[in-house]
Amino acid sequence: MSWHHSVEYCRLECDGVIVIDLSVIHFLVLFGAALFAGLVDSIAGGGGIITVPALLAVGVPPHMALGTNKLQSSFGALTAALNYRRGAMVRFRDLWLGLIITAIGAFIGTRTIQAMSAEVLTYVMPALLVGIFIYVLINPKVGTEARQARMKKSVFYLIFGLVIGGYDGFFGPGTGSLWTMAFVVWMGLDLRKATAHTKLLNFTSNVVGLTTFFAGGHVLVWVGLTMGAGQVIGALIGSHLVLSRGVKLVRVLFLIVTGATIVRLIWQLF
Repeated sequence: MSWHHSVEYCRLECDGVIVIDLSVIHFLVLFGAALFAGLVDSIAGGGGIITVPALLAVGVPPHMALGTNKLQSSFGALTAALNYRRGAMVRFRDLWLGLIITAIGAFIGTRTIQAMSAEVLTYVMPALLVGIFIYVLINPKVGTEARQARMKKSVFYLIFGLVIGGYDGFFGPGTGSLWTMAFVVWMGLDLRKATAHTKLLNFTSNVVGLTTFFAGGHVLVWVGLTMGAGQVIGALIGSHLVLSRGVKLVRVLFLIVTGATIVRLIWQLF
C-alpha cells in the first residue's frame, strides 16, 4: 500500500489520525539532515531550508512537516544559545524583554495564520531577503565590528519582537537573517554577537509555534526528537566554529544561506 493510500485509509478508518510509516533509513536521513541544518543554523540561520524539504521528501504531510520542524529546530536553537552564553557572546538577562515581546509576536502570528493566507508573504519575503543579501554583499565590513546602537533597546525589541516574532509564527523562512541584520544595523552588534542573540529569540518563537502545532496534533514527536538529537550535535559544532573562527566565517555562510533561502522561496513561488 502506498503512503497516499495509507493516509486515505486511516482518514476513513482511524477517525482522522494519519499514520506515516518511516523506515530506519528514513530516520537516519532525517537525523543527518538535522545535524547539518543545526550546524548551518547556529552559524548563519536558515536551517529550515534543509529540514523542511527533508521531512517532505520522506512523505510527511506539509502541516506535520512544519510542526515537527519547530520541535527539532528548538533543540538546535537552544543548544547554540547555551554554547554562545558559555562563550560570553550573549547574556540572557539582557534579552528578557525581547524574549517576552517575541513570544507575544509569535503567538499572534501562529493564531493569525490559522485564519489568513500566507500568500502575501511569499511575495514580500524574497524581496526583503534580496535586499539583505545585496546589502551584506556590497558592504564587506558590515558586522565586522561593534558600532553605536541606533535605537533604544526597549524600542528595538518592541518593534522587531512583534514583527519578526510574528513573522516566524506566521510564515518562518528567513527569520534568522532578519534578526541578525536587525541586530547589526540597529543595535550595532557584530555578526558573531548578532548570531548569538538571534538563536535565543529563534528558540522563543519556535517554542510558541510548536505549542500551537502540538495542540493541533501536527507534530511527529519521535521524528522530532530524533532530528533534535542531530540538531544538538550540529549546533555544538557550528557555535564552536563561530566562537573560534570569527566574523568572516559567519559572513560567508550568512550570504550562502540567505541566497539559498531566496532561491527556495522564489522556486516555490513560481
